[in-house]
Amino acid sequence: MEGKEEDVRLGANKYSERQPIGTSAQTDKDYKEPPPAPLFEPGELKSWSFWRAGIAEFVATFLFLYITVLTVMGVSRAPNKCASVGIQGIAWAFGGMIFALVYCTAGISGGHINPAVTFGLFLARKLSLTRSIYYMVMQCLGAICGAAVVKGFENSQYKIQGGGANVVNAGYTKGDGLGAEIVGTFVLVYTVFSATDAKRSARDSHVPILAPLPIGFAVFLVHLATIPITGTGINPARSLGAAIVYNQEHAWDDHWIFWVGPFIGAALAALYHQIVIRAIPFKSKA
Repeated sequence: MEGKEEDVRLGANKYSERQPIGTSAQTDKDYKEPPPAPLFEPGELKSWSFWRAGIAEFVATFLFLYITVLTVMGVSRAPNKCASVGIQGIAWAFGGMIFALVYCTAGISGGHINPAVTFGLFLARKLSLTRSIYYMVMQCLGAICGAAVVKGFENSQYKIQGGGANVVNAGYTKGDGLGAEIVGTFVLVYTVFSATDAKRSARDSHVPILAPLPIGFAVFLVHLATIPITGTGINPARSLGAAIVYNQEHAWDDHWIFWVGPFIGAALAALYHQIVIRAIPFKSKA
C-alpha cells in the first residue's frame, strides 16, 4: 500500500509546478483523441442503430415530460406549498428523471434528451449534423406527446394551472429570463461535457464517476435557482412540448427565450470546454 501511495505522489509531481497538480496523467499513451464526427454521414441512414437512437430519444423525452409536467401540475393544484412537494419537489423530479433517463439511454443514443445538449455536442463535433437534426426532431415530438398525455389526465385543470408552460414570471424582465436560461444551460452542458469526457476518464481514472449522476444533479440545482424566474426551461423540447399543448398567447410571447437562451448557453459551454478545459497543458521541456 505504501508503494502505491509513493507512485501516486511521484506521478502528481512528475512535471514542474507550472503544470497544475492532477493533470500529469495526460499522456499520449493514456488517451488518443478520436477524429471529429463528419458533418454529413449518409451511411448512418442505413444503420438500424441510428434509427434506434432516435426512438430512444423520443421515448426518453416523452417520459421526461410526462413525469415532470405532472409534478408541476400537482404543485399548481395544491391549496398551499405545504400540501405538495413544492419547488424542491419539482427540481427533484426534473433532476431525478434526467439521472434515470440518461442512465437508461446513454449506451443507445448518448442520452441527450435535450436539443441544447445535442447542439453543444454537435458544435464540439461529437456527432454529425444528420444525427443532430434527427435527435432534435425526435426530442420535440416526444415532448409534445408527453405533455399531451398529461393534458389527457388533467384536462379540466390543465389550462387553469398553466400546463407546465415556461414563461417569464412577474417581477422579472425578458432580459432576466434570457440570462437565466443562458447561464442555466451553460451549467448543464458544461457538466455534460465534463462528465462524459473520455480524456478526463483516462487522466483521472482514480476518480470514479457515474456520468448520469452529476448531469441529473446539475439539472436539479439549476431548477432550484431559476424556477422563480422562468419556471426553468434549459431544454427547448421541454418548453416547446408544454407550449404547444397549453397553447395560450402569453406562453408564446416569451417562447423565443427558451430557444435562444439554451442554444447560446450550450454554444458557450462547448467553446469553453473545447478551448479552455481540453487545451493541452503546458509542460516544461526540461
